[in-house]
Amino acid sequence: MAIQLEKGQRINLEKGDGHQMLNFCVGCNWGAIEVRTAPRLGGLLPGKKELQSVDLDLSCIMFDASGNIRDHIYSPLYRKDFLDHYGLPPGKVDSKDGALHHSGDDRQGDTDGDDGLDNEIITVDLKRTSPDIDQMFFFLNNCGPEDFSIIPYASIRMYEGTPDRVQSVFAQYNVASSAAYRGMRALIMGRLYRRGTAWKFAAIGDAYDDANIGVTIHRIAKHYVR
Repeated sequence: MAIQLEKGQRINLEKGDGHQMLNFCVGCNWGAIEVRTAPRLGGLLPGKKELQSVDLDLSCIMFDASGNIRDHIYSPLYRKDFLDHYGLPPGKVDSKDGALHHSGDDRQGDTDGDDGLDNEIITVDLKRTSPDIDQMFFFLNNCGPEDFSIIPYASIRMYEGTPDRVQSVFAQYNVASSAAYRGMRALIMGRLYRRGTAWKFAAIGDAYDDANIGVTIHRIAKHYVR
């Protein structure tokens, strides 16, 4: 059974056999918003149901033990002038050491109900992580005007398997369709960090009204890196 993550919760990445989980996926699944147009023919006919795309971005930023940014994964579709404004390099889908890979930017969300599949996935192979990476943060940003509270569903989960085949869900965190997320467009999911030769995960779950990914990355670097 998957652990429902709560703020401040710390998890050892251990499987049932006592070995550390070194290969896993972090995925986000969300749905497009269903809206109804205005009534037609002077109110004689009801409005039509239409789908409004939701563009969530699942990203990861990595730091060394001194708190310096060493690597990143976020959408390559972000404009250079926008990233330059925040002092950020171009987006990419692979980490320098090849330990992390992003499946690509989904700019729509599920349009035919919850299919149970993740729209964006970061695969992680901790065996390949560069020695200078001490901690990494997984986070979400909404690139559209809507906040998390009006998205019908959105969840982040960690699981063993591949983007095409889920073997065992290790932990899950539901992040949408709740009054607690009203006005919020960014969410810092959690922190993956080294302790000696082992890796551990700390659930954060803090939501903010950040206008964009640049604000969120600066927030993480200033307030969350330890």
